[in-house]
Amino acid sequence: MKEVRLSSDSLIERLAEFRYRLRTFLQFSEQAAHAAGLQPQQHQLLLQIAGAPAAALPTIAYAAERLGLRHNSVVELANRSVEEGLLERTSDEADARRVLLRVTSRGARLLQKLAAHHRSELEVMGPALIEALTRIEHYEPEPDHAPAVQPAARAILRGAR
Repeated sequence: MKEVRLSSDSLIERLAEFRYRLRTFLQFSEQAAHAAGLQPQQHQLLLQIAGAPAAALPTIAYAAERLGLRHNSVVELANRSVEEGLLERTSDEADARRVLLRVTSRGARLLQKLAAHHRSELEVMGPALIEALTRIEHYEPEPDHAPAVQPAARAILRGAR
């Protein structure tokens, strides 16, 4: 079998570097959550609820969508967070059937501390992460090796930004 060598400036190399930089930051985030006494998913839940835009309703469904988890998984995560005093449930004034999640003062203090740590870490890691992403964005394949990207795929990629 003939060995295929990619150019040292290939898209795959660029994607690998970006994935490495992204994973390094995510590992930092997970370790910081543990150090603060939270499970990483609890930290992410608090972040999504506290950071929800004013127009968004911070419900279990909203959190499930934002975290990429199933509804029942977020229910369990929210239950654990309520038990630990990080979140509370309230009824929606507009629709009493709907339950909203709210970060407690304890949860907010932990989140502020973690946000400061993340900001500091991004000051260090950010430039390499941005560089890796920029290299992907500016990648131009050699004409004879360029895969045809369908318009639908291109639109999906643009929408993910």
